[in-house]
Amino acid sequence: QLQASGGGLVQAGESLRLSCVASGHIPNPWIMGWFRQVPGKEREFVAAMSWIFDTTQYADSVKGRFTISRDNAKNTLYLQMNSLKLEDTAVYYCAGSAIGVPSTTPYQYGSWGQGTQVTVSS
Repeated sequence: QLQASGGGLVQAGESLRLSCVASGHIPNPWIMGWFRQVPGKEREFVAAMSWIFDTTQYADSVKGRFTISRDNAKNTLYLQMNSLKLEDTAVYYCAGSAIGVPSTTPYQYGSWGQGTQVTVSS
């Protein structure tokens, strides 16, 4: 089970950190990622990383601004979001996949947390 938190309302240029706690046994291999979705649009890949290795992948739109990280001891995935833009406004979801490499495709993730709303205002 995945539980995401940390969303909120911020102004453009500010930062937020999202967290996603994974409860229960985490299998190996395991990939965790962040996706986001706005009404009327498909769920969009943001970032993903291996739970064991330091392999990461980012969407071009967030490279250099967002950083995905994990704390294995706390079973927690993070998404540090800096220099937020209006277009980052969305519901953010964390997801887990038993496929061994980070994937940008939502259907390859079998576990999903509830979303957390991120709203960036001007």
